[in-house]
Amino acid sequence: MKILFLTPQLPYPPQQGAALRSFGLIRGVVEAGHEVWLACLLEPGQPDPDDTPMSDICRQVITAPVPTRSMGRRLRDLLLSGRADMASRLRSERFALALESLLAGQHFDLIHIVGLEMAVYLPQVAGEAPVIYDSLNAEYVLQRRVFATDVRDPRRWIGALYSLIQWRRLVKFERGICLAADHVLAVSEADAGLLRRLVGGIRVTVVPNGIYVDSYQISAESAGDGKTLVFTGKMDYRPNVDAALWMAEAILPKIQASEPNVRLFIVGQRPHPRLDRLRGRGDVVITGWVEDIRPYLYRATVYVAPLRMGSGTRFKVLEAMAAGRAVVSTTLGAEGIGATDGHHLVIADAEGDFADAVVNLMRDPERRRQIGLSAREFVRQRYDWSAIVPGLLDVYRHLGERSGIG
Repeated sequence: MKILFLTPQLPYPPQQGAALRSFGLIRGVVEAGHEVWLACLLEPGQPDPDDTPMSDICRQVITAPVPTRSMGRRLRDLLLSGRADMASRLRSERFALALESLLAGQHFDLIHIVGLEMAVYLPQVAGEAPVIYDSLNAEYVLQRRVFATDVRDPRRWIGALYSLIQWRRLVKFERGICLAADHVLAVSEADAGLLRRLVGGIRVTVVPNGIYVDSYQISAESAGDGKTLVFTGKMDYRPNVDAALWMAEAILPKIQASEPNVRLFIVGQRPHPRLDRLRGRGDVVITGWVEDIRPYLYRATVYVAPLRMGSGTRFKVLEAMAAGRAVVSTTLGAEGIGATDGHHLVIADAEGDFADAVVNLMRDPERRRQIGLSAREFVRQRYDWSAIVPGLLDVYRHLGERSGIG
C-alpha cells in the first residue's frame, strides 16, 4: 500500500508524545513492506528532514513551518470564532498548498492523520483515499479534567475558564472529526470508550502507544544515592506543568520530612514560566531540553508521575518502566496502561499517600528492584512496537479490502 501520514511535527528525533508514536508506527509500517509518504509541520529548531532517518524511511517528506499565532489572534478566535483552539492551532495555508500539490501528483491507498490538531486537514484529503484519524487523546475529556483541576485554585481561574470554553467546543469538533474519518484509532481502551461515548456507533480500534524496549536498559547506576526522584515530559504542556508544581510544592516536602536531602529532577524541553518559582530551590533541578532522557531514568531511585489531568497513555511511564524503574503514579498517570498496582508500579492519588509510597520504595531496594523487573517485562510483552504494529496493519488490511485495494 501507498500510505500518506500527516503528523503535527517531524517525528525525529522521537522524544515526546506525537513524535514517538508517529516514528514507531511509520517505521513499523515501512518494515512491513508498505510505502510511506510524510507530510508534517516543522517546528523551530527541528532538523532538515534530509538530515534525519525520515528521508530514508519515507519515500518523500514534505514540510511547512509550523504556523504562529499571536496572543491577540488567539483571543480574537476565542471570543469571536466559536471554534476550538485546536481547530486553528496548526492551520497553515503553506502546508495546505503543499498538501494539495502532493495529492495532485500522487495517489494514495490510505491517509493516516495523527492527532486532532492535524485533523483540520481532513476535509482537504477526504475522498482522496480512506482516512484514518489517529486520536492521541480524548481531547474533550483532557480539557474537562484540566478545568476540574484548575477551578480549585483561584490563581488558575483564567486557565480554568479557557478550558471550560475549549471543553465545550471540542465536543463538537472532535465528534465531527470522528464522524468524518473512515476509521478511528485510540491509544487505550479507556480512550476508546470516551470516543465511543462522544460518537455512538463509531468503530474505534485500540493501537497503543509503544516504545523500543531494547533501547532501554536496567543500569547499575540506577539507585544513585538513593535520594533521586525524576519526572520527565514536555514542560510547556499544562498537565506536565501542573504535575511538576504539585510534586515539588505539595508532595516533595512530605517526602523530605521522612527522608531529608531528596532531590527532584524535572526533565524536559521548554519549561513553562510557571516553573520559574522552583528554580531557586536546591532540592529541585529543572534541566530543560536534554539530548537523551535515559541517563536521568537510570539515575532515578523512584520515577514519579503525579499527573492530575490528561488523557491517552503516557510514554513517560512506559519509558520509565522499560528502564526498570519503580514508578509511583496517580491513577490518571497510569490510565490506559493496564499495569497492576503493587506489582508493576504503585498507584497513589492523595498527597500524603503519594509521599508515603515514594518513601516506602526508597527504603526498600529489593522491592524497587522487583517492581522494576516486573514493569520492564510487562512493557516488553504489551508495549514494544513489535507487539503493536501488527494491530495497525490489520486495520490497514481491513480498510484496503473494504475499498477494493488488493
